[in-house]
Amino acid sequence: MKLSKVLHVISVVVGLAGVISFAGTVFGGADNVVFGITKADALACAAVLMLIAIWAAIGTIHHLMLEKKGELI
Repeated sequence: MKLSKVLHVISVVVGLAGVISFAGTVFGGADNVVFGITKADALACAAVLMLIAIWAAIGTIHHLMLEKKGELI
């Protein structure tokens, strides 16, 4: 499997986890605790997951361009 395909799958999975985490935090209970941590920490974790997904997507685009040129890493 090509590295770009692996990066794409990772990007989608982590992005989906970030969206689920964000939705669970926003629509969670009113006791200010979600997933066993505070809502602020859960939102920060969701933001970090989104940033990781974006970074993996940029890496996917980079590796697709390298594969187009024939440069394999």
